[in-house]
Amino acid sequence: MDGDIRLFGGVAAPPAPSGGAVGPLNSYLSQTAPPAVAWRAQKLSEGLELRTADRGCAPERFLRTEERHLSLWFSPFVGPDTTSTQRDMAEIGKGVTAGKLALNVQKRLSRAQEKVLQKLGKADETRDTAFEELVANFNKQMTEGSKVQRDLKAYLAAVKAMHDASRRLQDCLADMYEPDWFGKEEMDALVEDTDTLWLGYHQNLTDKTLLCMDTYLAQFPEIKARIAKRERKLVDFDSARHHFASLQKGKKKDEAKIAKAEEELGRAQKIFEELNVELQDELPVLWDSRVGVYVGTFQSLAGQQDRFHKEMSKLSQNLNDVMTKLEEQRLLKKDATAATKKGDGAKSEEANHSESTSPAPKSSVTNGSDAELPPGFLYKVKAVHEYTATDNDELELKVGDAVLVLAFDNPDEQDDGWLLGVKESHWFQKKDISAKGVFPENFTQKV
Repeated sequence: MDGDIRLFGGVAAPPAPSGGAVGPLNSYLSQTAPPAVAWRAQKLSEGLELRTADRGCAPERFLRTEERHLSLWFSPFVGPDTTSTQRDMAEIGKGVTAGKLALNVQKRLSRAQEKVLQKLGKADETRDTAFEELVANFNKQMTEGSKVQRDLKAYLAAVKAMHDASRRLQDCLADMYEPDWFGKEEMDALVEDTDTLWLGYHQNLTDKTLLCMDTYLAQFPEIKARIAKRERKLVDFDSARHHFASLQKGKKKDEAKIAKAEEELGRAQKIFEELNVELQDELPVLWDSRVGVYVGTFQSLAGQQDRFHKEMSKLSQNLNDVMTKLEEQRLLKKDATAATKKGDGAKSEEANHSESTSPAPKSSVTNGSDAELPPGFLYKVKAVHEYTATDNDELELKVGDAVLVLAFDNPDEQDDGWLLGVKESHWFQKKDISAKGVFPENFTQKV
């Protein structure tokens, strides 16, 4: 195998940097990883200030270099710890000494060594299946909650877009609505009420639905950080436990080192158990709370939607009523214009007809007076509009037709606006009223 690539626990690791204090690791890593880790941690903690002075660089710069080298070696197993490195860089700016940073680095290196040993099967790992299930539930709960939050925000964005589109359309209608059209004031009020309804709907969704999810999800980052801290403290506990056990099993026992290791083990165990107990109490409660949060969120959403659509339905019905009456207004104006034109045409035709006809016989009705009407007739009318009969009992009229009006046999049968009569020409030819029929009064004019 190439000399620049070494097998690190069965996995090809990046080559170690050459030169300086790091050089011996290049050959040492080819045999075993854990001793290399221990050697590196020891040298970094014991000689940070000395090697910093020798290289003529600031402590933070040297620390970045050292951690970059170590992260390359450990990344296939434990992953880079960029967050803690950035935190250390920030602490330097706050006046933290290089010695303190060295201790922090040594602690992370110790954890990395412990993880490598566990992955290589050289050290046992404390496992808690029940807690791992709680963490899996937590991650699932956070993922699902975040998705609901994203989709709610997308829904709100769609509501906002619909509001903008509705407002532009309503403004367009209001601008083109002429003042003399029916319901101008009602139309302006509808536009304003519709805009207000959309605004209230969007605001209520934000305040009563999305805010509920935001508050719910706000607790997850802190709990996630504590879970990660628990994992680190568990590694510290395992490392202290293994260190204490190795000292007890050693041939040359140093009681002072054993006592110190036992003290560190107790401290690590206490810190871990405190975090563990807190999380074991909180995570099940958080897991159970998701149902109530989803119920509250979607009940609020459904309620807001129901109220919005009910109010919008009323406004839509009002708009439809205004449009219906506007159409009726248009038709009435159209009919009035047509009637005026027909009336003028009928008068002109009647004048022309009077001039061209010969004097009527003495027996005919010439002056329209009641005294000259044939017996049994009330008065005479003349058709000013054509009327097409739609039933057998109706009388069909042409413009200029003279009709002799009869009384209804039963006055209760007479409909408002309708007359009963027979055409004058038929009466003079047949002398009977068998061809009588009803016709609309407003299509005739009394003569």
